[in-house]
Amino acid sequence: MSKDFTSVGSSLDKKLPLRHTSITKKIDDFVLQIGEIFNWLWVFLVIVIILNVVLRYVFKNGMIELEELQWHLYCIGWLVGLSSTYIVDSHVRVDVLSEKLSFRKKLWFELFGILILFLPFVILVLYYAVPFFELSWTTSERSTSANGLPARWFVKGFLVISFFLLLISGISRITRIITTLRFGLEDKK
Repeated sequence: MSKDFTSVGSSLDKKLPLRHTSITKKIDDFVLQIGEIFNWLWVFLVIVIILNVVLRYVFKNGMIELEELQWHLYCIGWLVGLSSTYIVDSHVRVDVLSEKLSFRKKLWFELFGILILFLPFVILVLYYAVPFFELSWTTSERSTSANGLPARWFVKGFLVISFFLLLISGISRITRIITTLRFGLEDKK
């Protein structure tokens, strides 16, 4: 079996350094690049919020479209951000249970946490998100507000996209944990 390791640990691993393989490095880089692209949504969201506040309080003319656009941008940014946050190991975790464990036991704890809690949750969300999006698409769902945004399916589609990114991020992390358990952190090239 080839030991094709691209790096040992990563500057991205904040709490648990893990060994990368060439495949996990590509997956992680892909997810992070998508996250970097979607980070610009936050700038656009702030502009939309400021515009809406100025229209509402200065010109006394708020717009439902801008209100809904704010929620859609926030939703998309947050959903896509889940996977890149997971990749850089900045997600919320319950370290109180594992903080006193040895490094190897932390790896096993993380692996079982992903297999028992994380992956079933992500797969369950995907299982229900696909028909949720599909129904919205086929019915050309739009806002219930008269002046609301059309194409509500667009924002619902990001539920599927983001949880797919989260799924491949989890698979990458599992692979990294197993590789680290098997070969350790020493560079064995």
